[in-house]
Amino acid sequence: MRLLMIGDIVGRPGRRAVKVNLPDLKRQFDLDLVIANGENAAGGKGITKEVAQELFSYGVNILTMGNHVWNKKEAFSYIDQEARIIRPANYPPGVPGFGTGVFETRRNVKVGVINLVGRVYVEAVDCPFRKADELVAKLKESANVIVIDFHAEATSEKIAFGWHLDGRVSAVVGTHTHVQTADERILPGGTAYITDLGMTGPSNSVLGVKKGIIIEKFMTGIPQRFEVATGAFQFNAAVIDINEETGEATSITRIQNYE
Repeated sequence: MRLLMIGDIVGRPGRRAVKVNLPDLKRQFDLDLVIANGENAAGGKGITKEVAQELFSYGVNILTMGNHVWNKKEAFSYIDQEARIIRPANYPPGVPGFGTGVFETRRNVKVGVINLVGRVYVEAVDCPFRKADELVAKLKESANVIVIDFHAEATSEKIAFGWHLDGRVSAVVGTHTHVQTADERILPGGTAYITDLGMTGPSNSVLGVKKGIIIEKFMTGIPQRFEVATGAFQFNAAVIDINEETGEATSITRIQNYE
């Protein structure tokens, strides 16, 4: 089976990049499932029902989230009703939404999806390593194929997390930093890994934000109101081939398209 995992979708340019690129990629790679990180999809921070439905209409099957999951007020009630949106599972008990899900591909293969957020340089959450141990053991009861979106800042934390799960899940992909890394590989135990999928959003920007705003912030030290950049876009993702019987990944290929 073949999955496409799309890096952080940022605002309207990111959504347009999905609309433009996804149909051709589906035909080219004969994709079975499309998973995208949507935590920045609505105005640069958060998700709304309207934006999620737009991305689903373009062919995205599942949206994972991250530390900006709560930035839109309507998300609190919406993600409780939408099982296709997976928020970080290591938030404390009782928060809205779903931290995991089991989904069927178009060929009726079950895929377990987990979203976790790191603890280095982000808000305090439960340990993602221990939470992953718990969730993987549970999902193994119903799915051979398990993929994890690890939304984290520190490269070392992501790499350690990949090694921690090697041989127990099909893929560990990093999100959050918006810069695609060139370290995609299949770990010895059969887990596909990449430190960061990158960003799907405005290419002439600083991580999706208007350049001048960020330059001004660095030069003056004064906080600025961030605005999503406009214009040309980039599309960052990875295609992952997985043996559906064993759950082992056989290849991972980076995608980096520009308008």
